[in-house]
Amino acid sequence: MTFEELYGQDQPLAVLKNAMANNRIAHAYLFYGMEGIGKRTAAALFARAVNCESESPPCTTCASCRKALHQNHPDIVTIRAEGQFIKIGAVKELQEQMKFRPREGRRRVFVMPEADRMNAPAANALLKTLEEPSAGNILLLTTSRPHALPLTILSRCQHLRFTPLPREEVARYLRERESLDDQTAAALAASAGGSIGRALAMRRDDWLGMRNGIIEHLSGDDPADPLRRLAFAGQLGTEREEILARLEILRTCYRDALVLRETGDAGRLTFPDRTTPIRTVAERLSGANLLTNLATVEAAMEAIDQNANKALTLETMAINLA
Repeated sequence: MTFEELYGQDQPLAVLKNAMANNRIAHAYLFYGMEGIGKRTAAALFARAVNCESESPPCTTCASCRKALHQNHPDIVTIRAEGQFIKIGAVKELQEQMKFRPREGRRRVFVMPEADRMNAPAANALLKTLEEPSAGNILLLTTSRPHALPLTILSRCQHLRFTPLPREEVARYLRERESLDDQTAAALAASAGGSIGRALAMRRDDWLGMRNGIIEHLSGDDPADPLRRLAFAGQLGTEREEILARLEILRTCYRDALVLRETGDAGRLTFPDRTTPIRTVAERLSGANLLTNLATVEAAMEAIDQNANKALTLETMAINLA
């Protein structure tokens, strides 16, 4: 992959390209933004580019880039968490390597994905490195939680913000890279929140099948049957993450029904491919009912997120839905 093949992040890439063109590369960068929008890919590309032997870095053919692509370049080092945290031992090893010149390339690049997972001793040790940068070394931190990093570290890095991708960019990636048909790509992109990574995870988990089942339930016959409601609550899962994913779908269904009821514009729906069953929900419930249901689902999501009793929360929610 080259810079041109990274989807939808022209602004941070332009900063990196300009830094290389003018030989004004910072000693430390912070790539931040939501999960799945290209931060780690951009870090890997930049790590290759600073040592690439071609005139349009990074390429895929020079010896340096080939080693990087095979993950055996001696001057590209990835620092990962051991268990839950990135520990001080990993940072001390980084500092030791920084004492020496790069083995083969012009610069040695240290990439730290999920930098917010550093524990306090590791962060304090890294701060010393950032305060006294050594020539020939570049540090690339990536995170979706920049607020979890100490301000002292944030202040010593050049920040590059990676933004959520437009829906059309996510759909284009799914069509071009994953060979999905237009309808499936559009449906996943509409619900991925601008994240290619999230869209790919949704595809692996058969998210569309799960979504369609929830929408069909809402638009089905006899929605007031209390036994049917309790059965529906039992189908929302047992684990926190799966329950929250299903409740997010449920909330979006009611949101779409409210939008359709108030505007009549199917183009504003998050699930435009399911306009017909959503219209059924919109016609069955008043605007006040839909607002009540949105608040009811959101209250259940908040309770589940705070580790409330899952079964009781879901059953109470199902009974309280208008």
